[in-house]
Amino acid sequence: MANEQTAPTSGFGFLRRWSRSLPFRVVAATMAASLVILSATGLYLLDQSSQGILERKTQASLAQATSVLTNLRSQLAAIDPRSTSLSEQVARLVQDVERRGKVGDQYHLLLETPVVQIVSPGLSPTTIPDTIRSALDLSDGLWSTPTLINYTDGRPNEPGLVVAAQLRVLEQLQYPIFFVFPTTAELQALQVVQQATWAAGLFLLIGLSVTVYLIALMVLRPIRAARVAAERLAAGHLEDRMRVVGDTDISSLAASMNHMASELDKKITQLQNLSTLQQRFVSDVSHELRTPMTTIRMAAEVIDSHRDEFDAPIARSSELLSSQLDRFEDLLAELLEISRFDAGAAVLHLEEIDLSQLVQDEVDAVRPLAEETGSEITVNASGLAIAEIDERRVRRIVRNLLTNAIEHGEGEPIEVQVGYDSEAVALTVRDHGVGLSAGDARKVFDRFWRADPARARRLGGTGLGLAIASEDARLHGGTLDLWGYPDKGTQFRLTLARNAGTELTQWPLARIPEGEQDAE
Repeated sequence: MANEQTAPTSGFGFLRRWSRSLPFRVVAATMAASLVILSATGLYLLDQSSQGILERKTQASLAQATSVLTNLRSQLAAIDPRSTSLSEQVARLVQDVERRGKVGDQYHLLLETPVVQIVSPGLSPTTIPDTIRSALDLSDGLWSTPTLINYTDGRPNEPGLVVAAQLRVLEQLQYPIFFVFPTTAELQALQVVQQATWAAGLFLLIGLSVTVYLIALMVLRPIRAARVAAERLAAGHLEDRMRVVGDTDISSLAASMNHMASELDKKITQLQNLSTLQQRFVSDVSHELRTPMTTIRMAAEVIDSHRDEFDAPIARSSELLSSQLDRFEDLLAELLEISRFDAGAAVLHLEEIDLSQLVQDEVDAVRPLAEETGSEITVNASGLAIAEIDERRVRRIVRNLLTNAIEHGEGEPIEVQVGYDSEAVALTVRDHGVGLSAGDARKVFDRFWRADPARARRLGGTGLGLAIASEDARLHGGTLDLWGYPDKGTQFRLTLARNAGTELTQWPLARIPEGEQDAE
């Protein structure tokens, strides 16, 4: 069983929203672009703020350390070098400097001498990085580096800045001295700046998104109104018009839509009137031709009954007259049927019919024609394919498909298959003749279209058979489609619902013949 339903394509919710909603795309694109811009701007501002705050702290620490060192060196210069308490005086002066640093927690101090180590209470000597000790050994001057201040009295560690220098005593001695400045306050200020920056960026992003969304809605509202108006026009409400407000581009769109609707209404009215006149003309002509046609048919039958009494040329003319009258009557009947379809006057006379038996009857009827062309018709049908159908119309469809296959089958075998399932019945007619190109396949059901007008036709025909067959299938709510390929033949497929008025959801037989999928 061939089921030709296509399952709906599933995708991610975001992708579906992206493809279906223009406001969503505008807002998403705006948010993405804004996020990139705000992130770059925020990172730049944070970097500049961080550098500025830490740079100012470094400069202030260096200035304070320089001032303390200058004052300490001036005091050391006043010490008597011959004093026996030189070390005690140096220690006392350094301790005074260390106590002043404790006021306001300005800095911690560490002085290392061969005799004693002076260090601020609670400060661990491991706070001083080895890198700055090495730099201090290489040259004089001030050196600074960030560090993590370690305490030995239980206080939590905190970030800081180390400023190192050599403390020279009486030009003979020099000792390394380290000032440790806490930077917790500066880092807290930097954290506040960071939080404010990100909060401002977030608020700006949300506000920008809401603004863009509202603007998109303002722009899309008239566009959606135009879409609704176009849909109503397509549904036949040609009197609907859009409101024109102001003289903006959107109002110009509304005016253009209204103008298009007016012109479309005029054109459709003209075409409807013309179509009505054409339908009436075909119907009237067909009906009016029936009366003289009946008279001509009676006269032709009288002449044909005496054909044996005529000379050969006249007898041949009598035979041609009868055959062409048959074709003319078929044409009139088909034109009348087409006019009924166009006027919407065609109705179904439904009854439960076995499609398998109907097909077998029609095959038996056309088998002599098939034998004349050398084609052998085989029928593959099993079981009862019962459906509610109009027997006369379905017989006409089957007959048209069979005669078409005989005409274009080039004497090759013709295969007929009947299939069914719980919802539908189907028929395929397969020939192995000249086939069809892709362009011709789209025109097969057009009225009066012929695949090759120059080709000699054995069975005559008006060019309306397949068009009428397609209309008969549509009237049943079924489908008539085909597959064709050059030099591989064609296959027509008729599918009808078992119960009249039921929508087709599956197809019992495949449209493409088995083994020909690669040729599609």
